[in-house]
Amino acid sequence: MAKSLTIRKGDRVHVIAGKDKGKEGKVLRSMPEKERVVVENVHMIKKHARPSQKNPQGGIIEMEGTIHVSNVMVVCPNCSQPTRVGRRREDGVRVRVCKKCGKDIDK
Repeated sequence: MAKSLTIRKGDRVHVIAGKDKGKEGKVLRSMPEKERVVVENVHMIKKHARPSQKNPQGGIIEMEGTIHVSNVMVVCPNCSQPTRVGRRREDGVRVRVCKKCGKDIDK
């Protein structure tokens, strides 16, 4: 069963571990079943692609690789700092909350 993540597509995150430590970027894709995320301009990898309709030249393509969710922290849109994420129920809907300032992360 897939674990629900506190990080979602579109969130601004701060990398706290690994070769890209200190970088910030937007989450492009979230993979709860593997507990991994793809962050914009973080963990760049080279992929060898053969020629196709989409890429007639082929060659080496540079793209973002996946990074484990434990290595990133959500940046709060209110206090603009990396923070842990709490949860609160509001009218039967689960809302993500910043642990530093106490305000909602979800709009």
